[in-house]
Amino acid sequence: MNHFTKLPAVLLLADGTVFYGKAAGKIGTTTGEICFNTGMTGYQEIFTDPSYYGQIMVATNAHIGNYGINTDEVESGQIQIAGLVCKNYNIAYSRKQANESIQDYFQGQNIVGISDIDTRQLVRHIRDKGAMNAIISSEITDIAELKAQLDLVPSMDGLELSSRVSTKETYTFGNEDATYRVAVLDLGVKKNILRNFDDRDVYAKVYPAKTTFEEMEKDFSPSGYFISNGPGDPSAMPYAVDTVKSILKADKPMFGICLGHQLLALANDIPTEKMFNGHRGLNHPVKNVIINHCEVTSQNHGFGVVQDAVRASDKVEITHVNLNDQSIEGIRMKGKKAFSVQYHPESSPGPHDSRYLFDDFIGLMKK
Repeated sequence: MNHFTKLPAVLLLADGTVFYGKAAGKIGTTTGEICFNTGMTGYQEIFTDPSYYGQIMVATNAHIGNYGINTDEVESGQIQIAGLVCKNYNIAYSRKQANESIQDYFQGQNIVGISDIDTRQLVRHIRDKGAMNAIISSEITDIAELKAQLDLVPSMDGLELSSRVSTKETYTFGNEDATYRVAVLDLGVKKNILRNFDDRDVYAKVYPAKTTFEEMEKDFSPSGYFISNGPGDPSAMPYAVDTVKSILKADKPMFGICLGHQLLALANDIPTEKMFNGHRGLNHPVKNVIINHCEVTSQNHGFGVVQDAVRASDKVEITHVNLNDQSIEGIRMKGKKAFSVQYHPESSPGPHDSRYLFDDFIGLMKK
């Protein structure tokens, strides 16, 4: 065992609830919006997903770290979560392919966490009270001091974060001689999305969040446009809504995932809203209402499109619905080559039920 796990740590929620546990990762203090993920596996992909930027992640699975860290299994260049809360923080690992332990990984990237708390009690509390900000500390135990720090953390509502996680420079992914060229607007894109494009004979060029349609068109003249996932409040991103509107006006094939779905809605005057808890996990049932088919999906979002506004819109039609809460999981535009989904068809390690959506996008570019 590592001696760092012996140190006490504190988790304080914005509503005053306190949990006492043990330090995990770097000794320090961190803040963010607390949320939970129900995935049984894939903790490393969760840690490195840019959509989780600014969030403290509660893992509902009992063991985290038990299969170690593999440098290939990342969705971006670094850990993106603001902190980790878990029950059992396993420093010893059992997988031959792993390169290092979770403790070395977290210390190397300055990530603060807390373990040995009752995560079931915590998740029930968040489910009842909704998403809220929180602070973890393994250096400060004074609750009044932690509360003063927590009070300074901005709400996720109204926060623009994509420009913070987006690439600073354009880069390409895949084979230059591929049949299709796709411009990717990087609002926090996951690497596995680019791998899925590469698998389908697509040469992708990835652009910083605030790149305009005209710049991408002139630079790359792509066959289609992809609007990525990402963190923060979609309604705080008028620059991205404008880009989507320009792509639609030019009638180019367009595919959006997660934040990209919300931006397609906003570009069609359909508002978005902060959800009480959001959806995060690898096991959310979604119905494709076009072909009457159910798929198990990976999800990660704290904002959603306003259901009544989608149903009232004459510009889009609903393609996918969440079977847990009836929220809108997919739309396509009438008379345009544009569609989007709220969930993650590229999900790694899985499930892979929704990979057909990438083929649908290829089909639009073929026409």
